[in-house]
Amino acid sequence: MALHHTMKGELKMGESLVKYNSWRVGGIAKRLYKPTDKHDLALFLQQLPEDEPILWLGLGSNVLIRDGGFNGTVIVTAGTLQQIDINDRFITAEAGLYCSKLAKQGAKAGLKGAAFWAGIPGTLGGALAMNAGAHGDETWDYVTEVTTIDKNGQLHHYPAAEFEVTYRHVALPENEWFVEAKMQFELGDDQVELGLIRELLKKRNASQPTNQPCAGSVFRNPPNDYAGRLIEACGLKGFQHGGASVSTKHANFIVNEGNATAADIEQLISKVQHKIQAEFGINLIPEVHTIGDEA
Repeated sequence: MALHHTMKGELKMGESLVKYNSWRVGGIAKRLYKPTDKHDLALFLQQLPEDEPILWLGLGSNVLIRDGGFNGTVIVTAGTLQQIDINDRFITAEAGLYCSKLAKQGAKAGLKGAAFWAGIPGTLGGALAMNAGAHGDETWDYVTEVTTIDKNGQLHHYPAAEFEVTYRHVALPENEWFVEAKMQFELGDDQVELGLIRELLKKRNASQPTNQPCAGSVFRNPPNDYAGRLIEACGLKGFQHGGASVSTKHANFIVNEGNATAADIEQLISKVQHKIQAEFGINLIPEVHTIGDEA
């Protein structure tokens, strides 16, 4: 594939994906690109082969990348597509913006509602794709319109109402990805909102294994219950498979004890599912997306 000289982003061939996801596991990507901006991203996409598999990664906090890696192109938005513009009660932000930054900027501007994003360990793009939520708030509660980019580098604008949004899932047109969103808030008090963020982070550090490689919540909560409660009730806190273990701090988190493979994590997920199914007759659905090839 001949890449055009006008592209300004960073292209790496045969790049290990370990440092691009929060579980710190996974194999090699055939090709990895970090665009400088939306225009650069469009140029890059235009030059990819039509049938090229594409994987979008923000902070890689909701994915399990298999040990065989990804035989295609990975596009990393975190730390690149991160423009944010606050105008009155609206925030327009790009997909690579860290949710923590979105929360903080919104709070500083005295916008009520943005604080919950402080509890989401990813980027806005990931939050849009899975309708990420915390503490009773969900991403799409605030979205008014979005911009996507397709495989040919074309931008599309949609009102939020055009999307079918459910718990931890958003139906996106095939071969389109979120690059920007506009969100609307109520006016509040900046000190109150910043205080909320501090509380949230305190709570999160106390109840979640934030100092170990993990991927956020592993399973969706079943109706009227909590995945963490069920897993704990089965006595699975601290349960280990290879280098992966169920967190002793929060049972809906699986941590990499330092030398886990993606296969260890995948098998542990499956063991937990079997146990919950046997004990409670409940099928726990992962909210983590498993990607790539087995080794």
